[in-house]
Amino acid sequence: MNMIFLGAPGAGKGTQAEVVCKELNIPAISTGNMLREAVKNSTEAGLKAKSYMDAGELVPDEVVIGILKDRIAQPDAQNGFILDGFPRTVQQAEALESMGVEIDKVIEIDVPDDAIIARMSGRRVCEGCGNSYHIEYKPTKVEGICDACGAKVVQRIDDKPETVLARLKTYHEKTAPLKDYYEKRGKLVTVKGQNEISETSRLTLAAIKGE
Repeated sequence: MNMIFLGAPGAGKGTQAEVVCKELNIPAISTGNMLREAVKNSTEAGLKAKSYMDAGELVPDEVVIGILKDRIAQPDAQNGFILDGFPRTVQQAEALESMGVEIDKVIEIDVPDDAIIARMSGRRVCEGCGNSYHIEYKPTKVEGICDACGAKVVQRIDDKPETVLARLKTYHEKTAPLKDYYEKRGKLVTVKGQNEISETSRLTLAAIKGE
């Protein structure tokens, strides 16, 4: 089964994609990783992408999709794949379709904005070992100090409320219209994100299997 995972920043779609990959033994394909791999392997499409990347320009959709087609032709993707991070716009979805990349199901992990803001703005990361905490769900034993190594835990710029709001605004303007696009094609399935990751995983697998 060929799938796309959609979800606002912080909704946990990446985590769910990893769970489904292990369960179904199919690869999760990240656009960024895919581009880097194609450039590293000096494929024809990779060399095209490199020329844009070296010039500091965005890689055109047709080049990205060309690299994607090379990637999904590999043996590990013959039983299906998950696209995580592409398409991001309706235009990219149309380009994907016009180039013959078949998508069977689109899974949306739906989490309200206020829950995402609370989840992300409460996150703290250790400056020393990189351990992750949350002021509500997983606090440190001593405030501001990592349980594992004793270094300081901080809030990353990406997790500050104003940054989260800006990312959500971009998502709603550019990526959320994909929901209507795929719903009209009968491919969209919405999974309500739960507080417990394992419960969201259970619902996601059930949605994929049509239960």
